[in-house]
Amino acid sequence: MDNDNGVLGFVPEESLPLSQSVNGYFKWIVRLCCDGLSHILKGNNFDLNQSIEKDINLTTPPLMVSYGSTSGGGGTRAGLFRTPISGGVQSATSAHGLPRPALAVRNLMEQARFAHLCTVMSRMHHRREGYPFGSLVDFAPDSMGHPIFSFSPLAIHTRNLLANPRCTLVVQIPGWSGLSNARVTIFGDVYPLPEDQQEWAHKQYIAKHQQGPSQQWGNFYYFRMQNISDIYFIGGFGTVAWVDVKEYETLQPDKIAVDGGEQNLKELNAIFSKPLKELLSKEAEVDDAALISIDSRGIDIRVRQGAQFNVQRISFEDGHSVETLEEAKKALWRVLDKGRIPNLQK
Repeated sequence: MDNDNGVLGFVPEESLPLSQSVNGYFKWIVRLCCDGLSHILKGNNFDLNQSIEKDINLTTPPLMVSYGSTSGGGGTRAGLFRTPISGGVQSATSAHGLPRPALAVRNLMEQARFAHLCTVMSRMHHRREGYPFGSLVDFAPDSMGHPIFSFSPLAIHTRNLLANPRCTLVVQIPGWSGLSNARVTIFGDVYPLPEDQQEWAHKQYIAKHQQGPSQQWGNFYYFRMQNISDIYFIGGFGTVAWVDVKEYETLQPDKIAVDGGEQNLKELNAIFSKPLKELLSKEAEVDDAALISIDSRGIDIRVRQGAQFNVQRISFEDGHSVETLEEAKKALWRVLDKGRIPNLQK
């Protein structure tokens, strides 16, 4: 809004809607970049500062809108919504009880059933040649973590891959699609498997999806990402990393992440969702809590407060890594019995 001098200025953050506060934050970022660039351009008598509002505070970014406190002993609704997006991978994984990035990606590939495949539009479609084309696909990883797909020859992404095998696969934890959710982008080349490997691929696919691809709409063929060129992982809790492909291929996923899959999470939620909600509410009022991922060192929980969602990490106690569903139940009961959450991360 305008101040008395007719210059754009900031009002108190608590009176701003969230969209305006976010907009102010990005103005601050742009202002910092332009200020540094102006020093380079001054030698040419060009002052970039003239194009930016003069009164933007260069030392402190505008704060995001905080959510008001709620009645009772739950603290504030803002308390559970701080998900860091920066920080060293090593410090993040050690402090938060997270598996190292390569293992986290292997676990994620086992737990997810669907992903977004991005291919390059081929000439045969006679439109948008060279543009990226996104498709929602199901997949199953093999023993090296390479995804296997079942494609119809009629699908656009199938024809794109036959013309250009380069693609990316974006995979995220099932159960929630928020930006603080763990996700990975895998770069690679996808080719159709030869006839003598189709049966092998079918068994890999069945092991994960419990049923084969439907034959109703024509024949389906199995494809595989034969070579992975790079892996980019965003794990939340300060974990952002380019993962070494060789390390990823040689690691085996946590047993708890492979065995049972969605059925394990369904059973754990039936038992622990309500008790975890009550325990989390000791810090801030929580309306809903659901387990969306588990590994040998802890669980990821989708937390809802009103219309807001976030993902939180609860690490198991030191020395109590889990491999089976029963071990996971015991580890969670230990957390609940103590009446506090060890290593709660936001």
